[in-house]
Amino acid sequence: MNPADLSGTRRLAVADYDLDATLGGGQAFGWSRVGEGWEGVVAGRWVRIEARDGAWTIRTARAETDWEWIDRYLGWDEDLAAVIATFPDDAPMRDAVAACRGLRLLRQDPWECLAGFICSTTKQVVQIQEMVALLARRHGDPVATPEGVAPRNAFPRPERIVEAGEAALRGCKLGFRAPYIWATAREVAEGRLDLDALAKRPEDEARAALMELPGVGRKVADCVLLFGLGFPNAFPVDVWIARALGRLYFPRARKLTQRRLVRFSTTHFGPHGGYAQQYLFHHARMNLGRAWAVDSAKKT
Repeated sequence: MNPADLSGTRRLAVADYDLDATLGGGQAFGWSRVGEGWEGVVAGRWVRIEARDGAWTIRTARAETDWEWIDRYLGWDEDLAAVIATFPDDAPMRDAVAACRGLRLLRQDPWECLAGFICSTTKQVVQIQEMVALLARRHGDPVATPEGVAPRNAFPRPERIVEAGEAALRGCKLGFRAPYIWATAREVAEGRLDLDALAKRPEDEARAALMELPGVGRKVADCVLLFGLGFPNAFPVDVWIARALGRLYFPRARKLTQRRLVRFSTTHFGPHGGYAQQYLFHHARMNLGRAWAVDSAKKT
């Protein structure tokens, strides 16, 4: 074991990993860009990650003897080239891969992932981040931070959400999502929903179980399957993806139903369709949105 692994600081070489696109790309909402690095809370630990010239420095507030928890979360050792090789060889995917090379999928805590994506309904990423930050600040358990670093809390456990009540959740800017989060937290806290067990069930069964929850439709369920439960073929179809699929794959279609897009996405993008989705999502959001807005303006 490297002696640095016992000090709360870890240094390692990581290739083909775009930390900014991965942590700031809309698949997780608890990270903040601070100076030259990213800070968040993973597995009850404050974490800071800086990437420079292909090398990472990972800091925690306390000494660590086992870094498996962060390795699993970040997925840095996954064979990205092998994943990309399963994508369809078409122009939209080639463009997305070229624009977003190094984008990875995170493996998040299922409860935090579920609550975060219930918050995402009709909201932009920056607004979701604000809600998640307020929930953590007001109802999460404190975590240790190094001297000179502002206090941080973990995302609140389901039990804390239940105790807080709907009114307090609305005070965190959740609005109509407050009763959804509260009711779902109660399902988890009281043992009627075992999120870890869902990861062992067939994808269709896990999705159906999630969609029985208040405020969880197909898109939110697929986000949880992909980012929290490890189902690589789950393909969330939100506004950005629907727009991207329509413009890139069905440019002559007058009307595209959600059902048609879901059917296409589950068959066209291969065994790592969820990875392909994140590439299309990030490419559309970062690089195509302005061009599409200009194009739409020209047509009006």
